[in-house]
Amino acid sequence: MSTPKRQVRAVHDADTITVYQAYPPAIADAALRAGLFVPPFKRERMTWVKPSFCWMMYRCGWATKPGQERVLAVRMSRTGFEQALRTAALSHFDRSLHDDAAAWAAQKASSPVRVQWDPERTPSGRALEHRSLQVGIGGVAVDAYVDEWVVGLEDVTDQVRAWRAELMAGGSPALPQETPYTLPADVAARIGADG
Repeated sequence: MSTPKRQVRAVHDADTITVYQAYPPAIADAALRAGLFVPPFKRERMTWVKPSFCWMMYRCGWATKPGQERVLAVRMSRTGFEQALRTAALSHFDRSLHDDAAAWAAQKASSPVRVQWDPERTPSGRALEHRSLQVGIGGVAVDAYVDEWVVGLEDVTDQVRAWRAELMAGGSPALPQETPYTLPADVAARIGADG
């Protein structure tokens, strides 16, 4: 059976979903010490979370890109994740979801959350046919993310480096097992999810 084109796949349980972020050491260390995002993390900037581990590895170069040397696995409440998506706007106009560009622009202007569907990646970085969700949390939603939605932070950088070394040696590391995350129907419709 083929994978739906736009489907959220993630590590999740009854209460939480794991998303990934990559940061410079100063932000990661401060967050891990405090157990939440604190300065130098900037609440006034949009923060992007990614449920797909492989997409995060593609983006941060397996923790090798400057400013993305530390990878955090962030456990978010499902309630918060779905609340963010319920108020989201797509980053780009999609005529299958909006009657016209003006309707999309109005939704985007009024929403603190952005959604992008980018090609999912293999561990080696090759693009796949189906898409991976990215969620940009900005404005008032950042406060909710930091203060309410995040329920746990874990530094997975050492594991990322070990898996990268295994991949480079021709191995097949046992990466996080992501399964389909069923969204409420109204949320799926809002962000154009089809699986």
